[in-house]
Amino acid sequence: MPKINGNEIRIGNTLDHNGGLWTAVKVDHVKPGKGGAFAQVELKNLRTGSKLNERFRSADKVERVRLEQKDQQFLFETNHMLTFMDTETYEQFDLSADLLGERRPFLQDGMIAVIEYHEDEALNVTLPQKVTCTIVETEPVVKGQTAASSFKPALLDNGVKVMVPPFVGQDEKIIINTETMEYSERAT
Repeated sequence: MPKINGNEIRIGNTLDHNGGLWTAVKVDHVKPGKGGAFAQVELKNLRTGSKLNERFRSADKVERVRLEQKDQQFLFETNHMLTFMDTETYEQFDLSADLLGERRPFLQDGMIAVIEYHEDEALNVTLPQKVTCTIVETEPVVKGQTAASSFKPALLDNGVKVMVPPFVGQDEKIIINTETMEYSERAT
């Protein structure tokens, strides 16, 4: 595994640190008035989900881990296990639904997700950035109401509650950003 300097750490890098695999969630480069510069890095453990704040000076060496990314198709869920199929080999395998966390409701049948592997262990599942959902319940559209800064609550077909603009009504299809879990736009 290649070693990088502490000041070369970027958001999204996966590091072998303190005997675990961590991903850099937030990186701030700090140049104090006294002393040397350092990178203040917020790390998230890929196995346990715990977070850690560390300081890395430019002289510190850290092992950067390259994760293998594969496109996998979601087939179905049984007993809290998600069944995926490798799109190249057509091999099927199960992963825990906990890998997706709060984004689990946005996983739809037949959806292609990117699964990141370290050796043979699946560590992360990335959904497409935008997913189309249907609003099953919201307040009615009020004529003349504009898309000002006011939003109203809406319940989606997957059971998730989001805030939507006032002009969006029940039974409409909308696009949700899976990274922020917020309304993005109306579906066409």
